[in-house]
Amino acid sequence: MYPSSITLDLNFQGISETIASYLIPHARGAILIESGPGSTLPNLEKALAEHGYAFPDVTDILLTHIHLDHAGAAGYLARQGARIYVHEFGAQHLLNPEKLLKSATRIYGDLMDALWGEFLSVPEENLVPLQGDGEIEIHGIPIRHLDTPGHARHHLSWIVDDICFTGDVGGVRLPGPRYMRLPSPPPEFHIETWRETILKFRAAGFKRIAPTHFGIFDDVDWHLDALESVLDDVERWMEATLPHISEREALYQPFNEWELSRCAAAGLDEASLHAYSLAMPVGMGADGIWRYWHKFRVTSS
Repeated sequence: MYPSSITLDLNFQGISETIASYLIPHARGAILIESGPGSTLPNLEKALAEHGYAFPDVTDILLTHIHLDHAGAAGYLARQGARIYVHEFGAQHLLNPEKLLKSATRIYGDLMDALWGEFLSVPEENLVPLQGDGEIEIHGIPIRHLDTPGHARHHLSWIVDDICFTGDVGGVRLPGPRYMRLPSPPPEFHIETWRETILKFRAAGFKRIAPTHFGIFDDVDWHLDALESVLDDVERWMEATLPHISEREALYQPFNEWELSRCAAAGLDEASLHAYSLAMPVGMGADGIWRYWHKFRVTSS
């Protein structure tokens, strides 16, 4: 009987409880769910040491998707010997991250290195691409993987024992007052697909839920209800607002005001607002909504 999953706080940008990596011990070392970004490798090393582990003890890393805050350190850890499990649609970007990094640099510019650190490629012999729903076993531990798009096409969620590790498709929910933020970045945010993923979560039978942002929660029904509710709210807001906005830049202020009103209703303080802005920037969410609207909802005349 191995210990329960352990939440490792990566202290992203010096702020606690914004990005997690989850540690699952086994007889020959440990599994990590999410590597975190390259910029938090020193914090990950320290967190592992607090539980008696070092980087070479990490035998396997289960990635939910390849966005920089979830997978940025995977290449470095693969070079320490870890096998990297990822959705088949994301595998190529880990083998050759050039396109991914160019896209991210367009968004983050000069802040790229300070935010995310180095993103090394994963050697092919360390990469394990996975298809759809299924089950694997790592050092005697059975692990289910679910194909869970909506936030990203290449998104997997992982079920170990009674916990589902949901990456970003389980929403952004930090410790403190109950509040759910929808992570809706471009280019693959898709409302209808996300609803199908929520249905899959409801049918999966897990008793605890662990978004990467942040922590393990045991109120699964409330969590999934809140996730579905904010998805519906974003859709209604989008349908009421986007027909009247002709430039993407004009979307930022009204969307930020709408999100701030939700934060106020939930009773978030300034520290919580800052933490949520690191976990899921509102402007990036607006960009994803804008792209979704114009790709899937605006019909050609």
